[in-house]
Amino acid sequence: MKVETKKKLDIVFKAFLIITSLSSILVTFAIVLALIEDTIRFFVHPEGGGFPTSLFRFFTETEWTPTFVTKKIGIWPLLAGTFLIASIAMIVSIPLGLIIAVYLSEFASWRVREAIKPWLDFLEAVPTVVYGYFALLAVTPLLQWIFRFFGIEMEGMNALSPGIVLGIMILPFTASMVEDSIRGVPQYLREASYALGASKLRTAFEVVVPAAKSGILASYLLGISRALGETMVVAIAAGMYPNLTINPLEPVQTITGYIVQVALGDLPFLSFEYLSIFAAGFMLFLITLFFNQLAVYFKSKIERY
Repeated sequence: MKVETKKKLDIVFKAFLIITSLSSILVTFAIVLALIEDTIRFFVHPEGGGFPTSLFRFFTETEWTPTFVTKKIGIWPLLAGTFLIASIAMIVSIPLGLIIAVYLSEFASWRVREAIKPWLDFLEAVPTVVYGYFALLAVTPLLQWIFRFFGIEMEGMNALSPGIVLGIMILPFTASMVEDSIRGVPQYLREASYALGASKLRTAFEVVVPAAKSGILASYLLGISRALGETMVVAIAAGMYPNLTINPLEPVQTITGYIVQVALGDLPFLSFEYLSIFAAGFMLFLITLFFNQLAVYFKSKIERY
């Protein structure tokens, strides 16, 4: 009886796992289908010129004003703002994350590691809206004072401040994943380097880090995806002006920031303005999917290694 009971429990548990897995897959497909459906409605809408005119305008116009009377639907200003802030975030996160990961993995004692880890987890647990107001009320005034010292004017809303804060926000995520990649490097590579007379520092940066480069690159690609999809920090501190610029001192608007702006407005359901958030969101979905697939590719190289 006990054996039969265990077999029945195994069957029930297996069925539960299968149903749970299928449910998550179905929910994902439903989200993607809903996104695609409303994106198609946007491109066939008469106010955009109908398909394929609207698709051509989407990739050739340099202004994004679908909520204005004169409707411009060029996605480039939103893409410029999104990638500008994400690039600043990764400039902050990549070196700091690598240094922290190498220190924790190769140099820190067990006590030091256990003391630092909770603080990194704490940074990850802070609500993003707090980071947004920190960027707006603390980082921006500080940067304005610094730039004013050099005779440079900086807007109250800008890309630099949220980019820096976003880099700090994703730092625990990237540092943790990079550390896992470094820890996965076989110990015999370190021992071979030590045997040749290399110092611990040289071994870490000239042997261990190159050996873990696929995992490190995958970690940062996932970090880029996280930065591209961030909402509250950029919505609060970057501004609501879709500006086609690479100047980090000017206000910009990201794709997620635009979605927040329109979603909070009072727009008719399925109107051209309302549907524009799905077209922008689908573009962001494709970009993040591309970076995630690159990360999966590099992760697979680690497994083969």
